[in-house]
Amino acid sequence: MTPENRAAYWKSNLRLLAVLLIIWFVVSYGLGIILVEPLNAFHLGGYPLGFWFAQQGSIYVFLVLIFVYAVSMNRLDKKFDVDEQ
Repeated sequence: MTPENRAAYWKSNLRLLAVLLIIWFVVSYGLGIILVEPLNAFHLGGYPLGFWFAQQGSIYVFLVLIFVYAVSMNRLDKKFDVDEQ
């Protein structure tokens, strides 16, 4: 791998990580703590939506983000020809 490709690969990896961490932060901190009062006006499964995001929603989103990261990294590895054959 050339130094230019290595730098581009690392930059793409960091960009993906930043996007996924921002999504996780917004869901867990923003929806579960900051916006809990407005969200509690709605209910999901009999529970206030703000409570649900604080207790369960952020965990579910985190699990989805793990799978998104794995799939995205496989695509990135294939793009830069560093995938496992």
